[in-house]
Amino acid sequence: MHIPENYLSPETCGVLDIAMVPIWAVALKKVGSEVPREKMPLLGVAASFCFLAMMFNIPLPGGTTGHAVCGTLIAILFGPWSAVLAVSIALIIQAVFFGDGGILAIGANCFNMAFVLPMVGFSIYSLISSRKEGLAGELLGAAVGSYIALNCAAICAAVEFGIQPSLFTDAAGNALYCPYPLWVSLPAMLIGHLTVAGLAEVAFTVGILAFVRKVAPEFGAQKAMGGASAGMKAFAPVFVLVAVLVVATPLGLLAEGDAWGEWATEDLAEMVGYTPVGLGEGWEWSAFMPDYALGGLPEWVGYILSAVIGVALLVIIFRVAAAAMKPSADFDR
Repeated sequence: MHIPENYLSPETCGVLDIAMVPIWAVALKKVGSEVPREKMPLLGVAASFCFLAMMFNIPLPGGTTGHAVCGTLIAILFGPWSAVLAVSIALIIQAVFFGDGGILAIGANCFNMAFVLPMVGFSIYSLISSRKEGLAGELLGAAVGSYIALNCAAICAAVEFGIQPSLFTDAAGNALYCPYPLWVSLPAMLIGHLTVAGLAEVAFTVGILAFVRKVAPEFGAQKAMGGASAGMKAFAPVFVLVAVLVVATPLGLLAEGDAWGEWATEDLAEMVGYTPVGLGEGWEWSAFMPDYALGGLPEWVGYILSAVIGVALLVIIFRVAAAAMKPSADFDR
């Protein structure tokens, strides 16, 4: 679901970049008031679940691949606005350091996966969990919410892809950017996400949430935490789970093929019979570890190294954010 560079017009990217600015501004304000300073590093750990889940590529119908996002999971644990910020930072790290998603398309990818997804998922989760008490109601709400939310994000991406050939063409009538219209992009995206990718999102969200609620029920902004040192020890099982997922990320290499709409320019040219000018001559970013690979290292080593770097950056960013915040006056939230 990561929209690559030059698949969307600069105009489309600009509109969505601008749309995300006030959203990020609200998210920053909400997180500052809703997440205690002492819990901010844990938000970085939660963001790691998102980063790692997106590395586990799975095969989808039609020969493409997809992945979970875990935006609803973060929204449940820390609130939807915290999820907006956490998923956005994870997506930016993926684009800048690993070339997963376009730099110009950051606004589009964040709108789909960091705004629409957690907001929809949390709303449905809240509706269901408020009517069915206990952990069962919470997990049911998480399952339904995460499934619908992922598909809403997929619809947004499909629309963004699908409007390109209607709005931007050359003198010969060929698409300048994504060449597939809505009647192709919508079913192509939804078939994979309504089936396998949606189930993967449910599995990640419900599985991690059930684990966290059992072994570390205070993990999240809504729970009270005792002393800082005691609290960190209490979250050790969550840290172990992150480490296990890091080591397991090479499983994402087993899925063959590209995600829909994430083909290399030469591969797309073979599929449609021409190279869209905007794709062939567009701006490209040189990522530090493109496709989570580094030099001549084996792919699985590059994947694990990328996972370690991504998790470390997320934890550091949110620790720095915590250091910049005022100490919480009321630690019992």
